[in-house]
Amino acid sequence: MNLTLRLAEKKDIEAVVAIYNSTIASRMVTADTEPVTTEDRMAWFLGHTDERPLYVAEDESGDVVAWISFERFYGRPAYNKTAEISIYIHESCRGKGAGNHLLQEALRIAPELGIRSLMAFIFGHNKPSLKLFEKHGFKEWGLFPGIAELDGKRYDLKILGRELS
Repeated sequence: MNLTLRLAEKKDIEAVVAIYNSTIASRMVTADTEPVTTEDRMAWFLGHTDERPLYVAEDESGDVVAWISFERFYGRPAYNKTAEISIYIHESCRGKGAGNHLLQEALRIAPELGIRSLMAFIFGHNKPSLKLFEKHGFKEWGLFPGIAELDGKRYDLKILGRELS
């Protein structure tokens, strides 16, 4: 899969939100239970900075089909070299190597952003995402057993991490 990564622009928010919303029904990716709006996500979108950017990935036709978010972890200065990473992929691109490509790119970019440690928060039942991150050297750094409740069922949240330097 040939994807081109670039910094997100305000015009991309609808595609970013649509990709995010497409994951809600599976109950495997996000703790949101209902679709969000562009208005709901605007502060989050605009909160990305040069140090903690949001990237979009375009396919050959120029459509936004995935995104990568780097976010500050815990908001305290002692954690400035740590970031949370999120990767979301359009349904049409899942299972075709896009996640692998995007995570490789994220690992390449992160040191340029001054990031020493990357963390990912992944549901324990989201085996494809866990497998992807583990393939790229992420290890389990934490477990919150049964912390998420979706449709009356409880799910674990795993924290995966990787030191980059």
